Amino acid sequence: MRWSVLAVLAGAFVVTGCATWRSDLEIPDREAIYEQPLEMVWPEVREFFTRNELPFREDRGSMVLETEWRQEFGGSRIAGFFHRYMVVGRRETPTSCKLQIFRITKSTGRTLSAPGSELGWGQTAGRTEGLSPEDDGNFGAPQGEVAVAAGSGQTQRDMVMEWRVFRDVDSRMAKDESAPKPVKVARAAKATSAPSQMAVECGLPILGLGKQAKPGAVMLLGELHGTREVPRFVAQSACQALVAGVPVTVGLELPLENQTRVDAFLESPGTDDDWLKLMESPFWRSPYPDGRGSEGMANLLEQLRLLRALGLDVEVFVFDHPKANGQEREDAMAATVVHQVESSPTRFHLILSGNVHSRTKKGLPWDPERKPMGYLVKDRLDDVVALDMAYDSGTAWICSVDSKGVQDKLDCGVRDTKGRNNGERYFVHLWESTNGEGYQGVFYVGPVNASLPAVQRGLGRPGSNDNSAHPAREGEKSLASTR
Repeated sequence: MRWSVLAVLAGAFVVTGCATWRSDLEIPDREAIYEQPLEMVWPEVREFFTRNELPFREDRGSMVLETEWRQEFGGSRIAGFFHRYMVVGRRETPTSCKLQIFRITKSTGRTLSAPGSELGWGQTAGRTEGLSPEDDGNFGAPQGEVAVAAGSGQTQRDMVMEWRVFRDVDSRMAKDESAPKPVKVARAAKATSAPSQMAVECGLPILGLGKQAKPGAVMLLGELHGTREVPRFVAQSACQALVAGVPVTVGLELPLENQTRVDAFLESPGTDDDWLKLMESPFWRSPYPDGRGSEGMANLLEQLRLLRALGLDVEVFVFDHPKANGQEREDAMAATVVHQVESSPTRFHLILSGNVHSRTKKGLPWDPERKPMGYLVKDRLDDVVALDMAYDSGTAWICSVDSKGVQDKLDCGVRDTKGRNNGERYFVHLWESTNGEGYQGVFYVGPVNASLPAVQRGLGRPGSNDNSAHPAREGEKSLASTR
């Protein structure tokens, strides 16, 4: 065990503020203090991890333990993220103590690597100087979280886990029979069983998500298509809401005719044959594959399938009407979304689309009379928040007008994107007022990495190394120009 990590972490996190912690999913703004000596608390802490089947190794003389690695969305053949906890016991006074719990995350790829300095800088459509949305002003990223990035890994403080341990351990030590019971996950109606809250690895808690992920709420996410990070953000958001007891419905901007295939895949064991049936749709084999058909999006469906297989209550619907154009398409997409929400008003709805569609104010730069899908949805439903995508610089898979200016031909490939560095941790941030595009805030996904088309020739599942050819040109470098 690399105990030297503690030297980096010690003293790196200071909690301020006096607000109280309100829900299991919400990030607390104060530390949990045990009114017992550390020597009395530590055996109960060890028992907590044993009881929740989180194997660990321990330096008994230091009041430090470290759990074994667990895969994010465990069981997936494509998830490349692994997590473990480092738990550090600290004395406050001779009669009180606290735990600091750090989540260590590793990636099998370079996703968590610090972005390089070789990226180009330019413009992103709809943003002055190509800046990420938070550059428009009136933005302050959450402060106070420790983040250590090295190579393809991160270490961050997990205060949600600290409070989950505290509520359990403190009530057991006090023998308080009236203490809150452990939160039950959102179990699907047809499921014969469901895991415990601690049995599902959903990744580092997303800052700010807890206030939005509640029954009856709709969160519109306006994305830049073609990144790995946005689908992972959606998967983690759904997972974290589910283990907090909130049933989730995810809406994706995929053609409506894919609904039957998506339903079948979600109910399947996820074999190679099941992947092939999903990928047989013309949508995944388009000669101009935009980011909606990326490996990241296919991986999202796999991760949601795994959550369903565990017995968790997650649903997926698609809402794009590609045969319609202009306002007709916006009307049709909005009608599909509204119908889904009104049909299941007690669920949390996560709706992902390109960030032109999710705006909640009338008008587009090229059509001042256009009513975007988000505008129409917000007009029909009560609890709707629209968030634009914020990100650090990186790359994305973009389809834009041909570089030679041919308007009827798209040029698809990996493009550099310019964003703003607000750390690596995912978060949701709301502004005090709605901006000119109808967004109430942003969802931040850190440095972005291009996600290439899931299947170019319909061969196998994403990540299977099956010789599928992607239409990216070797050495091609240009800037993302459309969203």
